[in-house]
Formats: sequence, C-alpha cells, structure tokens
Amino acid sequence: MSLSIPGAVVCAGNMVYDVLVRPVDHVEWDTTTWVESVEPNLGGNGASTATALGALGVPVRLMAWAGRDAFGDFLLARLAAAGVDTAHVVRCEAATATTIALVNDEGRRAFLHRPGASAVAFPAPVTLTKDAIGPATHLHVANPYGVPNLRRHTAALLDAARAAGMTTSLDTGWDSRGEWMSVLAPCLDKLYVLFANEAEALHLSGATDYTSAGHRLREAGPSAVVLKLGGAGCAVFSAEEEFVEPAFDVTVIDTTGAGDCFVAGFLAALHHGEGWHGAARFANAVGALNVQCLGATSGLRGYRDTLDWAKTAPRR
Repeated sequence: MSLSIPGAVVCAGNMVYDVLVRPVDHVEWDTTTWVESVEPNLGGNGASTATALGALGVPVRLMAWAGRDAFGDFLLARLAAAGVDTAHVVRCEAATATTIALVNDEGRRAFLHRPGASAVAFPAPVTLTKDAIGPATHLHVANPYGVPNLRRHTAALLDAARAAGMTTSLDTGWDSRGEWMSVLAPCLDKLYVLFANEAEALHLSGATDYTSAGHRLREAGPSAVVLKLGGAGCAVFSAEEEFVEPAFDVTVIDTTGAGDCFVAGFLAALHHGEGWHGAARFANAVGALNVQCLGATSGLRGYRDTLDWAKTAPRR
C-alpha cells in the first residue's frame, strides 16, 4: 500500500528568478546573437514544486528566502497566482537568486546562476511551529544541495516533521560540491519517499545502473525510492513492488523544471488517492506536458485536465 497525503504540503527549498533565452545553439564572444525569445519565469526547486502542487489542486505552503527586490516581488506574485501560501517566505537584504538559462533547439540547457538569497537562507534549523505547519500533513524538501545551509539542517527538519506527525519526502537535486551521501545519509531513514534522477542516484549509491541504485537507496531507509529516467519514464522501488512506468511520447521544447513538476505530480496523485502505479503515470504526464513549453512551470494543467490528457497521449 502506498503513502497517502490527505492534507496540505509544506515545501522547503529555494526560489529563483529565471530568465530563459531560446534558442542558443552556440555563443560567440564580441558578437551579438539573435534569439527568438527572452522570457522571465519563476524557478528554483522549491518554488517550482510548490507552484506545480498548487496548480494540481494541492494546498501548499512554501518555506524559502528571497531578496527585497523586484525579482522577489515577481516570484511572490507568481506563487500567489498559483495558490501557494507564501506567508513563510523570508525576505532578506541579499539579492533574489537568479538564473539565466540558455536553451538550444533540442531543449538542452546551460545555466548562469547567481545564488543570492539562497546562499544565506536557513541559517538555523527550521522550527516547525503549529503556525508554520498549519493544516499540512506532509513535508517535502526540494533539493537541499541547492541551499548551502539546508545541507546542514535537512535531517533535523525531517526529524521535526516526523515528530509533528507529518510524512516526508525529499528530491535530491545535483550536488555541485560533491558531498552527496555525506549530506543525504542522515536523512534516508527519515523519509517515506526519496526522489532522484538517474545520474543523481548513480552518484549517491555508487551503482552502475539505476536498478541497483534504486535497491541500494531503498535499503538505506526510505519506504520508497522514485527515480526520474527522463525519456524512459520513471522507476519505483517500494517494499511492496518495483516497476518502470514508461514516458509519454512528446516533443521536448525545454526541460527546465521538468523534474520538479514530476515530483509535484507524484505527490499530487498520492494526495488524490492514487497508488504507486497511478502516481508514477500521472507524474510522467505532468512532466511531459511541462517539457512542451518554455519555462519551469509553463506547461502545467489542472489535475483533471492532466488526467484527461494522459488517457489518450501516446507512450514510448
């Protein structure tokens, strides 16, 4: 039997002002490159996951940091429009984290990133007071590697959530510092669901294939491990079963935010009562819809609309 998420979700992570530039297949210094589009968007693992949850009908609250600047104002407005509770987003003197994403014709990306507020966020362990939790029954941590201080406090945050009776999940993200398991190991036995993409799972587990990686990570503590396999779909490893859910066959425009939207889709499906198979298929659908549009959350649809699309969409 899979995890049920009957109430709201608290999402902890980063928020980023994204500038998406497309298409950029090469850059030459001392020249001007003409492009089709330059678009400001909401980004960051925490903000993207929270936005997707809100769009999918899950009550959600975001814990993150942003600067007291126009970029921060932009992000808060986008989050509010998606129905995300931002009462616990901290505004600080540091600039809002900002990324310039160069997207080529194949949907591949190159990032120029200024950490800004993410570099100073969560200087102390988060206190999960009744006011902070509100009606939430689940805590999701979105990429602790992306927020330096959160690396040190994630295990304590998960302990606090479990002590408050909440279920927990974590999406690893990529560790640019190479600390990998030294950060994640203390968290694994506190998780109901661990999310990672294939490359992240291989780095974390030391395995040479995703199946072995899924087994090793689940044996380390989580009740379930969900691996994002890109064009191959996803793999689920739980105590009851393991399986691969194939991806939908779509034309990829931009993969920015696809992993965050996938995670939100999985959690939203559990919230709406789906089991592991239903959650995996729905998460693939959310990700497939999103990669067909430019932007981290631009392709999102509502829960019912996504279900209807998935009924007839071709799969690989």
